Amino acid sequence: MARNKGAQGRRVFLIELDSGDDLLKVNVPNRSQRTMVEGTIGALKRAEFVEETVLELEGTEGVLGADLAKEDLVRSGRRRSRAS
Repeated sequence: MARNKGAQGRRVFLIELDSGDDLLKVNVPNRSQRTMVEGTIGALKRAEFVEETVLELEGTEGVLGADLAKEDLVRSGRRRSRAS
């Protein structure tokens, strides 16, 4: 997954499951309402930043990836601590 520098700082995510059995729930009522995807990637095997801008969590049953850089986490943590 490559970092997507889309409009207004939007981020991209990917959920890749080894089997449909690991998909617990998908709710897409329509595009204007809240959407939910729920499943399991199993036990955590690896968590690391790849390509410097993608956080990837690999489990025994699949992978979750997010267009997120280390700097994004640092900035987010700073904002949260100021608000407290």
